[in-house]
Amino acid sequence: MGTYAESAFHEDASGKTTTPTKSTRLALVAVFSALIAVCTMIRVPLPPPLYEITLAPAVYLALAALVDKWDAFSATAIGGFVGELFNITTTGGGSPIYPFGMIWARGPEALIVAWAATRGRKTLAWAMVAATVYETLAFFFPDWLFYTYGLFQYGSPTTVYAALVLASYDFATLLDLAFIPVAFGIIAAAGPTFRRLGYRN
Repeated sequence: MGTYAESAFHEDASGKTTTPTKSTRLALVAVFSALIAVCTMIRVPLPPPLYEITLAPAVYLALAALVDKWDAFSATAIGGFVGELFNITTTGGGSPIYPFGMIWARGPEALIVAWAATRGRKTLAWAMVAATVYETLAFFFPDWLFYTYGLFQYGSPTTVYAALVLASYDFATLLDLAFIPVAFGIIAAAGPTFRRLGYRN
């Protein structure tokens, strides 16, 4: 019997393990980059110093459990960058560093989740929690530095303590934990399709 993630896309009908073609992988990265970008654009604005909550976590957490880790990383990084770039250029109020933050905060999330994809449901769930904690800290520590020295439109330089207080609002990113059950629902629903495409983690 396979693990939770493997059971969704482990073998084809003949029992032979399959792998996706290069064209399939390229198409998947393109499609999911676009989907993650759109889900990043669908946002709930938050008051300063916070910025937004988006729908993207449900998609990239699920994707990382369903496909090759580098395909998931690429789609998450590209989609997050494009979506956040759109947000700061059309709605204003965001720092020019935000799109790059999507890469260093959310890209590695995909790698963390992908590692756990074939290790059972419980391990996968904890990996999603760990990935969200990583994302939170990946925002928090750079923001603490940026607030301290007034970098990237983070205001005027201030004290280390005052910057710490402002950066601590990044812990609201832990609200993304609410998307984990949604991600599991996507995995269950989309698993057969990814199996037909030849994907397994």
